[in-house]
Amino acid sequence: MITNVYQRKDGRFEGRITVCRIGGKRQYKAFFGRTPDDVITKMTDYRERIVETAAVCKTFSEVFDEWFQSISIRVKDSTLANYVLKAEKHILPVFANDDITGIKQSNIYQFIRKKQDSGLSNRYISDILVLMKSVFKYAVRTYRIFNPMEGLVMPKKEKTEIRLLTEAEEKRLMQIVMTDQNLTTLGIALAKMTGLRIGELCALKWADIDLEKRILTVSKTLQRIQIKGGSTKTKLILTEPKSETSKRSIL
Repeated sequence: MITNVYQRKDGRFEGRITVCRIGGKRQYKAFFGRTPDDVITKMTDYRERIVETAAVCKTFSEVFDEWFQSISIRVKDSTLANYVLKAEKHILPVFANDDITGIKQSNIYQFIRKKQDSGLSNRYISDILVLMKSVFKYAVRTYRIFNPMEGLVMPKKEKTEIRLLTEAEEKRLMQIVMTDQNLTTLGIALAKMTGLRIGELCALKWADIDLEKRILTVSKTLQRIQIKGGSTKTKLILTEPKSETSKRSIL
Protein backbone atom coordinates (compact mmCIF):
# COMPACT_ATOMS: atom_id res chain seq x y z
CA MET A 1 0.00 0.00 0.00
CA ILE A 2 1.07 3.65 -0.53
CA THR A 3 1.40 5.73 2.63
CA ASN A 4 0.95 9.50 2.80
CA VAL A 5 3.33 11.70 0.83
CA TYR A 6 4.80 14.48 2.92
CA GLN A 7 7.31 17.29 2.52
CA ARG A 8 10.66 16.97 4.26
CA LYS A 9 12.64 19.74 5.92
CA ASP A 10 15.01 19.83 2.94
CA GLY A 11 12.09 20.74 0.65
CA ARG A 12 11.81 17.36 -1.10
CA PHE A 13 8.70 15.20 -0.94
CA GLU A 14 8.83 11.65 0.37
CA GLY A 15 6.49 8.71 0.14
CA ARG A 16 6.81 5.17 1.42
CA ILE A 17 5.50 1.76 0.36
CA THR A 18 5.16 -1.19 2.70
CA VAL A 19 7.15 -4.00 1.08
CA CYS A 20 7.07 -6.71 3.76
CA ARG A 21 6.95 -7.51 7.48
CA ILE A 22 9.94 -8.76 9.45
CA GLY A 23 9.35 -9.84 13.01
CA GLY A 24 5.94 -8.22 12.94
CA LYS A 25 7.38 -4.84 11.92
CA ARG A 26 6.58 -3.24 8.60
CA GLN A 27 9.50 -2.68 6.24
CA TYR A 28 9.25 0.30 3.90
CA LYS A 29 10.77 1.48 0.63
CA ALA A 30 11.11 5.25 0.36
CA PHE A 31 10.71 7.39 -2.76
CA PHE A 32 11.69 11.03 -3.20
CA GLY A 33 10.77 13.80 -5.62
CA ARG A 34 10.47 17.55 -6.11
CA THR A 35 6.66 17.39 -6.11
CA PRO A 36 4.05 15.02 -4.64
CA ASP A 37 3.14 13.91 -8.17
CA ASP A 38 6.77 12.92 -8.84
CA VAL A 39 6.75 10.71 -5.76
CA ILE A 40 3.38 9.14 -6.53
CA THR A 41 4.48 8.36 -10.10
CA LYS A 42 7.65 6.61 -8.84
CA MET A 43 5.67 4.60 -6.28
CA THR A 44 3.05 3.60 -8.85
CA ASP A 45 5.71 2.44 -11.33
CA TYR A 46 7.38 0.43 -8.57
CA ARG A 47 4.13 -1.27 -7.58
CA GLU A 48 3.43 -2.20 -11.22
CA ARG A 49 6.89 -3.76 -11.56
CA ILE A 50 6.38 -5.71 -8.33
CA VAL A 51 3.04 -7.04 -9.58
CA GLU A 52 4.57 -8.07 -12.92
CA THR A 53 7.48 -9.77 -11.21
CA ALA A 54 5.24 -11.60 -8.76
CA ALA A 55 3.27 -12.99 -11.70
CA VAL A 56 6.34 -14.70 -13.15
CA CYS A 57 6.20 -18.35 -12.15
CA LYS A 58 9.15 -19.65 -14.10
CA THR A 59 12.09 -21.76 -13.03
CA PHE A 60 15.59 -20.92 -14.22
CA SER A 61 15.50 -24.07 -16.36
CA GLU A 62 12.30 -22.95 -18.12
CA VAL A 63 13.72 -19.51 -18.82
CA PHE A 64 16.98 -21.03 -20.05
CA ASP A 65 15.06 -23.21 -22.53
CA GLU A 66 13.14 -20.14 -23.78
CA TRP A 67 16.37 -18.16 -24.16
CA PHE A 68 18.06 -21.08 -25.92
CA GLN A 69 15.23 -21.35 -28.45
CA SER A 70 15.35 -17.59 -29.08
CA ILE A 71 19.02 -17.63 -30.05
CA SER A 72 19.22 -21.02 -31.78
CA ILE A 73 18.29 -19.58 -35.18
CA ARG A 74 21.15 -17.06 -35.24
CA VAL A 75 24.02 -18.83 -33.44
CA LYS A 76 26.40 -21.44 -34.85
CA ASP A 77 25.89 -25.08 -33.85
CA SER A 78 29.29 -25.17 -32.18
CA THR A 79 28.40 -22.15 -30.04
CA LEU A 80 25.07 -23.68 -29.06
CA ALA A 81 26.83 -26.90 -28.08
CA ASN A 82 29.22 -24.89 -25.91
CA TYR A 83 26.26 -23.25 -24.15
CA VAL A 84 24.60 -26.62 -23.55
CA LEU A 85 27.80 -28.09 -22.12
CA LYS A 86 28.28 -25.23 -19.64
CA ALA A 87 24.61 -25.18 -18.67
CA GLU A 88 24.13 -28.91 -18.17
CA LYS A 89 27.45 -29.47 -16.39
CA HIS A 90 27.61 -26.38 -14.18
CA ILE A 91 24.57 -24.06 -14.11
CA LEU A 92 21.45 -26.24 -14.25
CA PRO A 93 22.52 -28.71 -11.51
CA VAL A 94 22.52 -25.71 -9.14
CA PHE A 95 19.78 -23.35 -10.39
CA ALA A 96 17.47 -25.46 -12.62
CA ASN A 97 14.51 -25.70 -10.22
CA ASP A 98 14.94 -22.27 -8.60
CA ASP A 99 12.29 -19.61 -9.17
CA ILE A 100 13.89 -17.14 -11.64
CA THR A 101 12.80 -14.24 -9.42
CA GLY A 102 14.20 -15.86 -6.28
CA ILE A 103 17.85 -16.10 -7.36
CA LYS A 104 19.86 -13.47 -5.50
CA GLN A 105 23.30 -12.09 -6.10
CA SER A 106 24.45 -13.80 -2.92
CA ASN A 107 23.45 -17.15 -4.47
CA ILE A 108 25.61 -16.43 -7.49
CA TYR A 109 28.62 -15.45 -5.37
CA GLN A 110 28.18 -18.71 -3.46
CA PHE A 111 28.08 -20.53 -6.82
CA ILE A 112 31.34 -18.83 -7.85
CA ARG A 113 33.09 -19.84 -4.61
CA LYS A 114 32.03 -23.48 -5.01
CA LYS A 115 33.29 -23.57 -8.59
CA GLN A 116 36.60 -22.10 -7.47
CA ASP A 117 36.84 -24.69 -4.69
CA SER A 118 36.19 -27.45 -7.25
CA GLY A 119 39.31 -26.39 -9.16
CA LEU A 120 37.81 -24.49 -12.11
CA SER A 121 39.87 -21.55 -13.33
CA ASN A 122 38.53 -18.02 -12.92
CA ARG A 123 38.64 -17.65 -16.69
CA TYR A 124 36.31 -20.63 -17.22
CA ILE A 125 34.04 -19.51 -14.36
CA SER A 126 33.79 -16.10 -16.03
CA ASP A 127 32.70 -17.79 -19.26
CA ILE A 128 29.95 -19.58 -17.32
CA LEU A 129 28.83 -16.29 -15.76
CA VAL A 130 28.69 -14.59 -19.17
CA LEU A 131 26.24 -17.31 -20.24
CA MET A 132 24.16 -16.72 -17.10
CA LYS A 133 24.16 -12.98 -17.82
CA SER A 134 22.67 -13.62 -21.25
CA VAL A 135 19.88 -15.74 -19.75
CA PHE A 136 19.03 -13.10 -17.14
CA LYS A 137 19.09 -10.31 -19.73
CA TYR A 138 16.47 -12.29 -21.64
CA ALA A 139 14.43 -12.70 -18.44
CA VAL A 140 14.65 -8.97 -17.67
CA ARG A 141 13.62 -8.06 -21.22
CA THR A 142 10.78 -10.60 -21.34
CA TYR A 143 9.44 -10.59 -17.78
CA ARG A 144 10.93 -7.38 -16.32
CA ILE A 145 12.41 -9.17 -13.33
CA PHE A 146 15.21 -7.91 -11.11
CA ASN A 147 18.59 -8.80 -12.58
CA PRO A 148 20.88 -10.35 -9.92
CA MET A 149 23.80 -10.29 -12.37
CA GLU A 150 23.79 -6.50 -12.54
CA GLY A 151 26.85 -5.12 -10.76
CA LEU A 152 28.26 -8.60 -10.16
CA VAL A 153 32.03 -8.57 -9.61
CA MET A 154 33.57 -11.13 -11.94
CA PRO A 155 36.40 -13.36 -10.67
CA LYS A 156 39.82 -12.00 -11.53
CA LYS A 157 41.26 -13.88 -14.49
CA GLU A 158 44.70 -15.28 -13.84
CA LYS A 159 47.34 -15.13 -16.56
CA THR A 160 47.97 -18.60 -17.96
CA GLU A 161 51.58 -19.54 -18.53
CA ILE A 162 52.02 -21.29 -21.87
CA ARG A 163 54.76 -23.89 -21.80
CA LEU A 164 56.75 -24.25 -25.01
CA LEU A 165 58.70 -27.32 -26.03
CA THR A 166 62.36 -27.17 -25.18
CA GLU A 167 64.88 -27.46 -27.99
CA ALA A 168 65.60 -31.06 -26.97
CA GLU A 169 61.87 -31.94 -26.85
CA GLU A 170 61.26 -30.38 -30.25
CA LYS A 171 64.20 -32.30 -31.76
CA ARG A 172 62.91 -35.56 -30.27
CA LEU A 173 59.40 -34.91 -31.63
CA MET A 174 60.68 -34.33 -35.15
CA GLN A 175 62.77 -37.51 -34.97
CA ILE A 176 59.62 -39.50 -34.17
CA VAL A 177 57.69 -37.76 -36.96
CA MET A 178 60.40 -38.57 -39.53
CA THR A 179 60.94 -42.20 -38.50
CA ASP A 180 57.31 -43.24 -37.88
CA GLN A 181 55.42 -41.80 -40.83
CA ASN A 182 51.62 -42.16 -40.68
CA LEU A 183 48.55 -39.93 -40.77
CA THR A 184 49.04 -38.88 -37.15
CA THR A 185 52.68 -37.86 -37.55
CA LEU A 186 51.80 -36.15 -40.86
CA GLY A 187 49.23 -34.08 -38.99
CA ILE A 188 51.75 -33.21 -36.27
CA ALA A 189 54.30 -32.12 -38.87
CA LEU A 190 51.74 -29.98 -40.72
CA ALA A 191 50.58 -28.33 -37.50
CA LYS A 192 54.15 -27.57 -36.44
CA MET A 193 55.22 -26.13 -39.78
CA THR A 194 52.04 -24.12 -40.50
CA GLY A 195 50.53 -23.27 -37.10
CA LEU A 196 47.19 -24.91 -38.02
CA ARG A 197 44.66 -25.49 -35.25
CA ILE A 198 43.50 -29.07 -34.70
CA GLY A 199 40.05 -28.36 -36.20
CA GLU A 200 41.55 -26.67 -39.26
CA LEU A 201 43.95 -29.59 -39.71
CA CYS A 202 41.15 -32.17 -39.57
CA ALA A 203 39.05 -30.18 -42.08
CA LEU A 204 41.76 -30.16 -44.78
CA LYS A 205 41.00 -31.72 -48.16
CA TRP A 206 43.38 -32.43 -51.03
CA ALA A 207 41.75 -29.55 -52.90
CA ASP A 208 43.07 -27.20 -50.19
CA ILE A 209 46.68 -28.13 -50.96
CA ASP A 210 48.38 -26.86 -54.10
CA LEU A 211 51.59 -28.89 -54.31
CA GLU A 212 52.80 -27.09 -57.42
CA LYS A 213 52.53 -23.59 -55.90
CA ARG A 214 53.26 -24.91 -52.39
CA ILE A 215 50.18 -23.16 -50.96
CA LEU A 216 47.83 -24.52 -48.28
CA THR A 217 44.39 -22.88 -48.01
CA VAL A 218 42.44 -22.80 -44.73
CA SER A 219 38.70 -22.30 -45.26
CA LYS A 220 36.94 -24.74 -42.89
CA THR A 221 37.20 -26.23 -39.43
CA LEU A 222 35.98 -29.61 -38.13
CA GLN A 223 34.47 -29.87 -34.68
CA ARG A 224 32.83 -32.52 -32.53
CA ILE A 225 29.90 -31.01 -30.65
CA GLN A 226 27.32 -32.21 -28.16
CA ILE A 227 23.73 -32.63 -29.30
CA LYS A 228 20.85 -31.42 -27.15
CA GLY A 229 17.99 -33.93 -27.23
CA GLY A 230 19.37 -35.97 -30.13
CA SER A 231 19.62 -39.72 -30.63
CA THR A 232 23.42 -39.52 -30.25
CA LYS A 233 25.47 -37.54 -27.74
CA THR A 234 27.84 -35.90 -30.24
CA LYS A 235 28.32 -35.26 -33.93
CA LEU A 236 31.03 -33.97 -36.25
CA ILE A 237 30.35 -30.71 -38.09
CA LEU A 238 32.30 -29.01 -40.87
CA THR A 239 31.86 -25.28 -40.50
CA GLU A 240 33.34 -21.87 -41.15
CA PRO A 241 36.30 -20.80 -39.00
CA LYS A 242 35.61 -18.66 -35.94
CA SER A 243 36.47 -15.42 -37.75
CA GLU A 244 37.08 -14.23 -41.31
CA THR A 245 40.76 -13.63 -40.49
CA SER A 246 41.08 -17.38 -39.79
CA LYS A 247 40.54 -17.99 -43.50
CA ARG A 248 44.01 -17.78 -44.98
CA SER A 249 46.54 -19.11 -47.43
CA ILE A 250 49.84 -20.44 -46.06
CA LEU A 251 52.94 -20.49 -48.26
